[in-house]
Amino acid sequence: MNNMKTQVEEKFSEFFEKWVCQLEEHVQLLLSVSKEKQNEAEVQALVSRVTSHYKEYYTVKWAGAHEDVLAFFTPVWLSPLENVYLWITDWKPSMAFQVIDALRIKTMGPRYSLVEMSEQQVKKIEDLRVKTRLEKEKVEREMERQQVSMADRRMVELARLASRVKEGDVVGHEVLDGLVEVALKELLKGLERVVKGADGVRLKALMGVLEVLSPRQSVDFLAAILTLQIRLRQRGKKRNQNDQADGILVEPPKLV
Repeated sequence: MNNMKTQVEEKFSEFFEKWVCQLEEHVQLLLSVSKEKQNEAEVQALVSRVTSHYKEYYTVKWAGAHEDVLAFFTPVWLSPLENVYLWITDWKPSMAFQVIDALRIKTMGPRYSLVEMSEQQVKKIEDLRVKTRLEKEKVEREMERQQVSMADRRMVELARLASRVKEGDVVGHEVLDGLVEVALKELLKGLERVVKGADGVRLKALMGVLEVLSPRQSVDFLAAILTLQIRLRQRGKKRNQNDQADGILVEPPKLV
């Protein structure tokens, strides 16, 4: 198993660990606010702080993806279990709506606010669900187009040319390397657009939900969805440690 990390993987892994630690602190604040009665301004301030934390994550992620987009398709900072739940390098947008569905029918604990959603709120969430699904499908079509481009006519021609370049033909190899570099650059740019498009769907879903919910409902929603992500990470890390202790080599799935 290759433990060598690229510069982008190293930097983002370090950032991600710190970011998750801060996220856990935010979750504790969300849970405490959810149990206590505070004025709406304080509640809204906390929601804004959490969303700013999320936006920081995507700002750093996009900067890293611009340097090395493939690192985000095989994220070494996540456990194999976390990787299983990914949709194009990150969490699935449908998770936001699944959390709302769960909180609307469960009355355990302090999360009563989403049970009391108005008919208008429910309709807006359903409209957002449909819109998010359509945007998700659009990104998936673009991803499929990028995958098809890996085996398009130009790439086939490059493979054919490579087979004809004789060993020791320095000029031929330089020309071939140049053509491959151009083709690869176009492919990576396409994948970078797909990643940003997918993250755009995620952010629109998240911010769209928060626009519909009241500040207190937003606290309950954020506490639930972030706790879910953190627990998945904790379970994934524990499972990974157990597998390594048993001598099982675990690698994240590779981009096909």
